[in-house]
Amino acid sequence: MRVGVPKEIKVHEYRVGLTPEAAREYVSAGHEVLVETNAGAGISASDQAYEAAGARIAATAAEIFAKAEMIVKVKEPQPSEWTQLREGQILFTYLHLAPDPEQTAGLLNSGVTAVAYETVTDRFGGLPLLAPMSEVAGRLSIEAAGSCLQRHSGGRGMLLGGVPGVAPARVAIIGGGVVGTHAARMAAGLGADIVILDRSLPRLRQLDEHFSGRAKTRFSTQQAIEEEVLTADVVIGAVLIPGAAAPRLVSREQLSRMKRGAVLVDVAIDQGGCFETSRPTTHASPTFEIEGVIHYCVANMPGAVPLTSSYALNNATLPFGLALAARGLKAIEEDPHLAAGLNVHRGRITNLQVAESLNKPYEPVQKAIAA
Repeated sequence: MRVGVPKEIKVHEYRVGLTPEAAREYVSAGHEVLVETNAGAGISASDQAYEAAGARIAATAAEIFAKAEMIVKVKEPQPSEWTQLREGQILFTYLHLAPDPEQTAGLLNSGVTAVAYETVTDRFGGLPLLAPMSEVAGRLSIEAAGSCLQRHSGGRGMLLGGVPGVAPARVAIIGGGVVGTHAARMAAGLGADIVILDRSLPRLRQLDEHFSGRAKTRFSTQQAIEEEVLTADVVIGAVLIPGAAAPRLVSREQLSRMKRGAVLVDVAIDQGGCFETSRPTTHASPTFEIEGVIHYCVANMPGAVPLTSSYALNNATLPFGLALAARGLKAIEEDPHLAAGLNVHRGRITNLQVAESLNKPYEPVQKAIAA
């Protein structure tokens, strides 16, 4: 199969769909790899490095989209890319369609077969292609919160971990999954006062054992969220419902009663955000203030550390991508975990959560492929 890797064009997105090492694996498996010139510049991977791996360099993205049978990206296709996709082509990337009707319409109109990293599953019930970026985003969320808390950023002027004789910042983490766990690890390492809220008692037990008292756990109810948010200096939104829009868990009215200069970091912004006042921001302009509360809602947080992120992502996506390149639609038909990743196929939405979030018709994967 001819596999194409265009340069990412989302604002301040420096990751790349295939590293030179991953490209070499595709070439070794008998596939042709076509990489847009300078696609790897953000991770200091030169065109020569891709050529040494056996890939060919394309002068433009248009050449990639025209010639490739499978497109491997990182972020969701932008409007200028939707129109270049076509029926019979496979798109393998993050999509986050539930809060994005415009992108969904673009993919449906193109006829492309779109497999979303964030809904591919594994035999343990996890999301193996979302996990590495969730790990990165969880850790970055605390770095971002620490910076936003500083007075020149509009924050309360606090050090996350405090100093001897001065209390540390209170950090409330809503969601005890991968993002929440890694955020808590970073915050605990800095000495912050942490509480993790989640609705799964087994998960809360795991977290309680894992942190051994360095982080408190609390069952997530509306009352619990309100109490923790109103006393927090930092709130990390780390809620995930696979494929679906994130639930709005903190209202503007609650925001109005928070501490002035407190910080909200909405890691769920790719799925629409879990704070009522959230809206996507970029690394160029990462924050805004409402009711005296600083919001950090960057929609591609791991793009800030593209070297780490690209390699972590490629480590996870490689076996799935190789399977798609080798067997195409057959790989999706034969592997229920890849089938879970199929969101759009030839004008049909094949992910139930996406269809329900957008109030669109849903068609099961097998029926869509058979049609």
